[in-house]
Amino acid sequence: MTVLVTGAAGFVGYHVSEALLARGEAVIGVDEINAYYDPKLKEARLERLEGRPGFRFVRLSIADREAVTALMASEPGIDRIVHLAAQAGVRYSMIDPYAYVTANVMGHVVMLEAARHRIGLRHFVYASSSSVYGGNTEMPFAEGDRVDLPVSLYGATKRADELMSHSYSHLYGLPQSGLRFFTVYGPWGRPDMAYYSFARAIMEGRPITLYDNGTLRRDFTFIDDIVAGVLGVLDRPPPGDAPRVLNIGNNRSETVAKLVSLLEEGLGRRAVVEDVPRPAADVTDTFADISAIKALTGFSPKTPLEVGIPRFLEWFKGWNQR
Repeated sequence: MTVLVTGAAGFVGYHVSEALLARGEAVIGVDEINAYYDPKLKEARLERLEGRPGFRFVRLSIADREAVTALMASEPGIDRIVHLAAQAGVRYSMIDPYAYVTANVMGHVVMLEAARHRIGLRHFVYASSSSVYGGNTEMPFAEGDRVDLPVSLYGATKRADELMSHSYSHLYGLPQSGLRFFTVYGPWGRPDMAYYSFARAIMEGRPITLYDNGTLRRDFTFIDDIVAGVLGVLDRPPPGDAPRVLNIGNNRSETVAKLVSLLEEGLGRRAVVEDVPRPAADVTDTFADISAIKALTGFSPKTPLEVGIPRFLEWFKGWNQR
């Protein structure tokens, strides 16, 4: 049988697709390859997947219901969906809010409709985000915490996805798991993420912008750990009338200043720092309680920041010499 992976040319989608193929799964990857960041990176990820036994790529927008419906009709073997496609980025949602409503709200509804009409679908796993926790201050963030006060439109759209998914399970018995991703990093990562943009600026001798003197804290989670968690959840579908939402993070909260220090060490250069106040859309701290996903799958992140950043930089240096 076949796994449909949306956002297959994206950071997490690429790595998940690669892992599924490595264990012998057939994968249909879909992506619109938009220009939110350099499409060449997305195309390079895709190039590494294409030609692999069991992989087929279809370029489409998940918000295009006719295209998604046609794809599902042409692929009767799809029995699981890993829905990772979305418009990412907290700050960009203040620039182009319509892109978030189109991809994250309309796109999620389209995928839910595709899933609920697929007879025999075993599991619909979708990407949510730690951004749903908004300005919560009690740490670590737990799935039962209040999540109705988002501080960004991006976070609001991801919470909307969770609510729509809950209604589809209630109405149609659709087995679903939502994954609240914390700050994911690693090789083939997104250039808009802080660790990547900082690395590029440090290497080029340009200033980096730190908020509140680098005291903001994040639950930095290495991509290999994320993939292990996604596959572990995918293999354990819930009953159709009992949808679940799970944190998936590193269960550590570390300062952005520490991240910068590790980048400086790995690149052999000091950062030129410009300190500014924290924007309203950025939270001060993220920290994942992962007890639920651990109980379900045995999920246990193995990559501290001190190990993951050198692994990212090894890839980064090679990529930037191309």
